[in-house]
Amino acid sequence: MAQIEQIEIFMLDLVPKVQRTDAIQSFKSQETPFVRITDSEGAVGTGYSYTIGDGGPAIMSLLEQTLVPMLLGREAEAIEAIWRDLLFTSHATAVGPIMSLALAAIDTALWDLRCRRAGLPLYQMAGGAKPDVPLYTTEGGWLHIEPQALAEDAIAAKEKGFSGSKVKIGKPHLSEDRARLEKVRDVVGFSYEIMTDANQSMTSAQALRCVPMLEELGIAWFEEPLPSDDIAGHARLASQCRVPVAVGESLYSPGQFADYVASEACGIVQADVARVGGITPWLKVAHMAEAHNIAICPHFLMELHVSLVCAVPNAPWLEYIPQLDDIAAPMTIKEGRALAPEVPGLGIEWDEVALLQRRVQGLSKTFRNGES
Repeated sequence: MAQIEQIEIFMLDLVPKVQRTDAIQSFKSQETPFVRITDSEGAVGTGYSYTIGDGGPAIMSLLEQTLVPMLLGREAEAIEAIWRDLLFTSHATAVGPIMSLALAAIDTALWDLRCRRAGLPLYQMAGGAKPDVPLYTTEGGWLHIEPQALAEDAIAAKEKGFSGSKVKIGKPHLSEDRARLEKVRDVVGFSYEIMTDANQSMTSAQALRCVPMLEELGIAWFEEPLPSDDIAGHARLASQCRVPVAVGESLYSPGQFADYVASEACGIVQADVARVGGITPWLKVAHMAEAHNIAICPHFLMELHVSLVCAVPNAPWLEYIPQLDDIAAPMTIKEGRALAPEVPGLGIEWDEVALLQRRVQGLSKTFRNGES
């Protein structure tokens, strides 16, 4: 048992190496807040979260002005107590993305510290359900990509051993989405999964109109068809669709997931460890889904999620979107499956030189216990 003695915060800005577009936005940059916690025995844990190009400085301000000062002197192992204390201290700003993303940076750092002190990898500390997980790729399925290129990327992924590809939908006319999906299905056959993602772009009528096409093409799931706060609309759609409705990347608390599950408004939950507030609430969502016989297929952050999906029994997939290659060692992949890291901690091997060189100026600060 050791107290938190020092906390360093900083932010990196990581520009995607490929163009990423969907029906409502373009992923222009990954602003990446970091929290690094040192305890009184010298153990160190590193955590992070992200934005897709906006809001990073707001997260850093919340960390600096409100959350981080509350951590100094706390027992580092009291992760559940810390998470709840921070949430309720700033309850007027919760539930929402800025608060959750800030909490996640702290919570993942505390879990990294816990695992390193225990000498265990995260996937074992959090459950140890399996050593690896199948991959599906999103990186070749963005909305601007033409049908032939979609098909070529899916073929390449299949040849690497991947088990599925996600294709963005939400073009101006349903016929355009059909052309894209049919092209991919024609080249990969029905043994290879195709996921679809509408990114909250549709009305209820538009989503329902898509259903026969998705069922005909054997689509694995229909992701975020409607705005994330339209639980009733998702429930109506789910009751009329044999393709599972998937939601979660735009939900920010276990309670929001509970409302979806209770309303039978989804068949797959996609909790994002950063957007839901960290590993502590992510595991709550995963176990809640398991209790209702629902799979969890997390959104983004594959280098962190690989350990979490291997920790629980109801996570059949990991989404492949690389984003840390410039600042960390690549995730280990073998024959289309991601392997759970076996080293103590989160399992991310950071390039310390890159972390130092790529910091956004003016958004770094170090706090020490006993200093004002």
